[in-house]
Amino acid sequence: MYIPDVLDEVRRRLRPLVLVTGGEPLAQRHCGALLTGLLALGCDVQLETSGAYPLDHLPFGVRKIMDLKTPGSGEAGRNRLENLACLGTGDEIKIVLTDRADYEWARDMICQHQLGRGDVPVLLSAAWGALKIEDLCAWMLDDRLPTRLQLQLHKVIWGAEATGV
Repeated sequence: MYIPDVLDEVRRRLRPLVLVTGGEPLAQRHCGALLTGLLALGCDVQLETSGAYPLDHLPFGVRKIMDLKTPGSGEAGRNRLENLACLGTGDEIKIVLTDRADYEWARDMICQHQLGRGDVPVLLSAAWGALKIEDLCAWMLDDRLPTRLQLQLHKVIWGAEATGV
């Protein structure tokens, strides 16, 4: 779809919140124009990003949900830690963990960069089928991390294979 068509569809549906996600939105050349257009409609605009692209050029008002990729994801080398300085009130950091080693990496990153203690919450999530949620929860409680547990509720409710939910 072209940006004007997306904006027309959002306007037609009267949606107050729009989440731009899927693959990596910032890999799309005109993502900034889409975000600006959504803001101009008066929408609350969220951008879910891998954190592999710069965030300093995003339009003011876009709420950023940035991943920190763990070693278990195979993408930790793509993390742009300078993006942490671009996050503020209303933004979030999401870390998906595959095992105990990923958890320890995340715990060290949280401590080293003093994450989760200010206006930007850190959400830890267990990779579906790779890490038990109850194990992650126990580790978080034991370490008293300033984080939140995030569940993939669509998979809990409808199952991992469900589409269109």
